[in-house]
Amino acid sequence: MFLAFFFSKPILNPGTTTRDWLVTLSVTSVFLFVYFLMFWVAQPWKYLLLGTLVAMGLGLAHINPGSCVFIIYAASFVPWVINNSRWAFVAIGTLATLVLLDALLFHGPPEFWIPSLVVSLGVGISNIHFAERKRTDQRLHLANEEIEHLAKVAERERIARDLHDVLGHTLSLIIVKSTLAAKLLDKSPQRARQEIADIEKVSREAMAEIRSTLRGYTTYKLVDEIQRAKATLASAGISVESEAVEVNLSPAQESIVALIMREAVTNVVRHSQARRCRLNLGTNNGNCVVQIDDDGRGGFQVEGNGVRGMRERIEALGGNLARDTAQGTKLKFEFPLNPPSTGKV
Repeated sequence: MFLAFFFSKPILNPGTTTRDWLVTLSVTSVFLFVYFLMFWVAQPWKYLLLGTLVAMGLGLAHINPGSCVFIIYAASFVPWVINNSRWAFVAIGTLATLVLLDALLFHGPPEFWIPSLVVSLGVGISNIHFAERKRTDQRLHLANEEIEHLAKVAERERIARDLHDVLGHTLSLIIVKSTLAAKLLDKSPQRARQEIADIEKVSREAMAEIRSTLRGYTTYKLVDEIQRAKATLASAGISVESEAVEVNLSPAQESIVALIMREAVTNVVRHSQARRCRLNLGTNNGNCVVQIDDDGRGGFQVEGNGVRGMRERIEALGGNLARDTAQGTKLKFEFPLNPPSTGKV
């Protein structure tokens, strides 16, 4: 759309010559090459390409005022090339100053410098906002991926330790009993049968322990945890109100929310002396919000290990915990959902 302005003068001017069209088409070819190359090259080549666009705009201003489009494109690229918002503002301001100097010192045509200033400032400043938001989303996405990766590493290490402890003792016992049973097979068949029965018993116990260990490796499902919370509260004689909407959570986020809800409900059952409890799961401005409220005695301002653990879990997701114990206990957990970012050109 912007590039069409560069063709307005050759099209509308009856005196346009073949040479003028050759210049226009040649410059357009150079611009298209620079434009697409901007997406493919890395720093510091992007700065050189930005300078080329600015030079094309200012150099052709007195020949074809439609060259203001090159200034506009340069301004639109600045926030994506310069990763610091402050320096991006400086670059946009410098670009506007150059346009003004051309107008004042070289009497540039108003058809060039007015659109260059107005549109470039609007496009440049808006793109600074979009570029900064995209960089923030990328940093947050990388941080969450790192958290998820570290959680997986820690869980693998836990499983390795648990399996070593479970199987090390069990396999050693099985080896000893197998050796003893082999020796007793001819001398004392009755004792050999007893040792073999013990081996079977130990093996079954080991299998159950392995299943228990591996069960901790699976992710926690929030739907199951909500049902478990309802059953736990009902068993304790606490009436439950729940409201949950479908929230798109990653497996790591879902596991953490489920563990937070489990700890919060456990605290309600153990300490609150409540009669009613309300569980809410929803969204607010791109954030996931979890609330657990009870009408119990409240009053505890000092955070115990359970609350501290919940706070650490939610902060690991980039969120926060709000706690109110004036009337009962009200816990509100909120963290960003990190929707996929969309680029804007």
